[in-house]
Amino acid sequence: MSANPTVFIAGAGPVGLTLANELSRHGVPIRIVDKAPHRTDKSKALVLWSRTLELFDDAGYVGPFLAAGMRGSGAQISTGKEIVARVSLDSIDSRYPFALMIPQSETERVLEEQLAARGVTVDREVELTGFAEKGDKVEATVRKADGRTETVTADWLIGCDGAHSAVRHGLGFSFEGSTLQSEWSLADGQLLGLEPKDRIHIFWHRDGILAFFPMGDDRWRVIADLGEAKDGNHFADPTLEEMQTLIAHRGSSGITLSNPRWLAAFRINERKVKDYRRGRIFLAGDAAHIHSPAGGQGMNTGMQDAFNLAWKLKMVIAGAARPSLLDSYSIERSAVGDMVLRNAGRLTEAAILRNPIAQGLRNAVVKFATGFPALQHAIADQLAETNIAYPSSPLTAKNGHTANGPKPGMRWPDRLPAGAGGKSFTALGPMEVVTALAQKFPKLVTAVSADDPAHAGALRLIRPDGYVAFVGAAGDRAHAEAYLAEVAA
Repeated sequence: MSANPTVFIAGAGPVGLTLANELSRHGVPIRIVDKAPHRTDKSKALVLWSRTLELFDDAGYVGPFLAAGMRGSGAQISTGKEIVARVSLDSIDSRYPFALMIPQSETERVLEEQLAARGVTVDREVELTGFAEKGDKVEATVRKADGRTETVTADWLIGCDGAHSAVRHGLGFSFEGSTLQSEWSLADGQLLGLEPKDRIHIFWHRDGILAFFPMGDDRWRVIADLGEAKDGNHFADPTLEEMQTLIAHRGSSGITLSNPRWLAAFRINERKVKDYRRGRIFLAGDAAHIHSPAGGQGMNTGMQDAFNLAWKLKMVIAGAARPSLLDSYSIERSAVGDMVLRNAGRLTEAAILRNPIAQGLRNAVVKFATGFPALQHAIADQLAETNIAYPSSPLTAKNGHTANGPKPGMRWPDRLPAGAGGKSFTALGPMEVVTALAQKFPKLVTAVSADDPAHAGALRLIRPDGYVAFVGAAGDRAHAEAYLAEVAA
């Protein structure tokens, strides 16, 4: 671990650990610190969605996550008397058409072990207390567990330090949004009497929502909306007995909860900064955006922030790309953050309806709409974040060429060639054309012949994070070169 690294990462949750892994995989000297003495032992964020798994796959280390989690096949919404909707995930347009149910404690374990294998350890009980940008460096002050302070000099500072981010506060960025007034209870424990065990179960009871999320080995997460507390107070953490009473009242008969590992009360915050960057300082994950847990996309969105930023930083640091490449990070990821906030907020609003007439209308509309396979497919892709695209990004070519397959800005569904994930653009097309591009831009491009007849009639440049940057006719080398010249240092 470098005392004065190229990149200094504050925060070693899933987002910071993902960023640290990606940068160290690219050979960038990093230092990652966290004020906590150890990684979380709580389940917290429970799902790794398809798009996130694809990115880990392209990076070469999806296997340990798959081994540690269980595959969720879908979700079921019921009133307790009738099934309102079933959403299957096998229609997700991905090589991972499922929700990987995995406690955050396990996600962090896998990431920390991967990082250790790269020779990097988390500097724990180290708290960022201040920082300042000075020319082409950032000077950060940290305080250690024994009270000693240290000044760290780095080229870049990344705040992955959560909802109460010291980096965001130090930048003076407004965290705009609101805290929902509804109170919630949570339990993580052993559960019997709920089938099937590979599906999320949601009960829309007249008194509020009750939801069950499987984690394998009869372990489940249970959450319930309690409405607003009286007199401006907050509900205390629930007891096992209180959670069992809620389950009996709102769920189906015969469901029993035992051996709780975690019982908690919480409120939902929906907040976001406008910009994810100032100069040499960036924000990612909960430091930049926090969402309703509906849809389970908060951690995934943050991890994808990390993948997006890592390849761009690597290319700039290596002298392969112009510093202006980094301008696209906030543009792209802020738009995604806005979309996730909207979608999760709508799911939450629908779930906590209390008016019986509104509840009946909601149930009828959802039951009708989810009867259409195309809509089910769209819902699944939205949850899986495979529908994320960057049509308005400055990195998306606007040359107007049409071809079969994904258009510029859209996600490329296939696995990237070995070595290209996070490291280089993939030039996909006639071998003589893509080879010439790789020879002219050796720091930017990996050449791959378009053997698939579906893609043989076009020339494509696919970004290191698996989004299409450019589409041209098969022989359109000139426009592809012009695009790469705009990126290259």
